[in-house]
Amino acid sequence: MSELVDVVVYGSSGRMGQAVVRAILESDKARLACALVRPGSGLADEPLDRVFGTLERLVDFSTALDPDVPCDVLVDFSGANAFDAALALALQRRAAFVSGTTGLREEQRVALERAAQSIPVLWAANFSLGVAMLLRAAKRVGAALPDWDCEIVEMHHARKHDAPSGTALALGQAVAESRGTTLPERAVFARIDKTGPRQAGEIGFAVLRGGDVAGEHTVLFSTVGERLEITHRASNRDIFARGALAAAIWMAGKPPGMYSIDEVLSPAEV
Repeated sequence: MSELVDVVVYGSSGRMGQAVVRAILESDKARLACALVRPGSGLADEPLDRVFGTLERLVDFSTALDPDVPCDVLVDFSGANAFDAALALALQRRAAFVSGTTGLREEQRVALERAAQSIPVLWAANFSLGVAMLLRAAKRVGAALPDWDCEIVEMHHARKHDAPSGTALALGQAVAESRGTTLPERAVFARIDKTGPRQAGEIGFAVLRGGDVAGEHTVLFSTVGERLEITHRASNRDIFARGALAAAIWMAGKPPGMYSIDEVLSPAEV
């Protein structure tokens, strides 16, 4: 591995993919080895200058990774439909795999675990340090106040595909685990035509979509006479891109296995 970490970005035409590319171009610890886009993309074979302005190093948006292009880490923000190809490429190149693609199917999650036997793998619903702390806080409060009602509210931009967000689901799972249960057992995703009082132990979800909101998540704990709300708001995607790049740099050279964003970004427990 060279002094700089060679990073391939899969899904470079998307908002998050471009944010990651921008973070790499500004980094003194990583180098953009290749910016991959899907065949038929309007950016295919176009120079990066078209999106990012004049660059010292000539790199094009590509539809395939040439064998002679180095790849220490493959960062994937492609989408659930392209995820399988991204993971297969990382396995083929024996590269570390860092993915923030949400909306994965169960078989894709199983494939991640299988891949971790051969390469280092890190999947996260959210690469923000603040969200990492929100997850930790949700788990601690859920355990400390096991009888309080829990609801999770999230809002994202109008173009987001999956709902609830991967981060919202991760928050729900954190609360469920803290209470000795699982999210599938406790999650309530809709209350339309559902009559009667709220059931004890439910973890409810509310989804909002509109505008250009980068991401907002609130975990609410309620009981008679009081309510605790823990909120994280992201004002732009750069925080996620910086976190994904930090994860990529940290993952380079790691042995095969499944890693977590908490290992990369979270400060020590206080």
